[in-house]
Amino acid sequence: MAEQIEVRLDVNGTDHQLSIEPRETLSDVVRDRLGLVGTKVSCDAQVCGACTVLVDGLAVSGCTYLAADADGAAVRTVEGLSRDGRLSALQQAFIDAAAFQCGFCTPGFLMAATALLEEQPDPSRDDVIVGLEGNLCRCTGYEPIVEAVLAAARMQRGHGSADEGNA
Repeated sequence: MAEQIEVRLDVNGTDHQLSIEPRETLSDVVRDRLGLVGTKVSCDAQVCGACTVLVDGLAVSGCTYLAADADGAAVRTVEGLSRDGRLSALQQAFIDAAAFQCGFCTPGFLMAATALLEEQPDPSRDDVIVGLEGNLCRCTGYEPIVEAVLAAARMQRGHGSADEGNA
């Protein structure tokens, strides 16, 4: 049996004490140990952004981020975006803007956009493009995704619905 270490992770507001192998990635732990399969794994090389999760509010690539390095941290996955069964403004904006096609990349985009909006609640179009540049979509094209993030920013500031035009 491989060496095990103890880690404590606050995942989506729930505290978890886990015995893990030091080499386990954060995406493997949240998916395989905690059953939170919204975090996707695609490239295993920190290239596509499908595995994006937040660690203490910072967007990281879960496929290369060691779970041991998140010991004691607050980790948020896509499952942690909704509250009391209600979608977040960003999730609703993605639906309203049809900002997905196959949906595989959507959790990563949602998490990267969440980090962006938490840091910068009133982003410009260019801010959104730069903030999402680590995420790849092979199906949709990026315009609906950018529009959804801008709409969510407006909604969170209390300036209308997700389906209104540009700010």
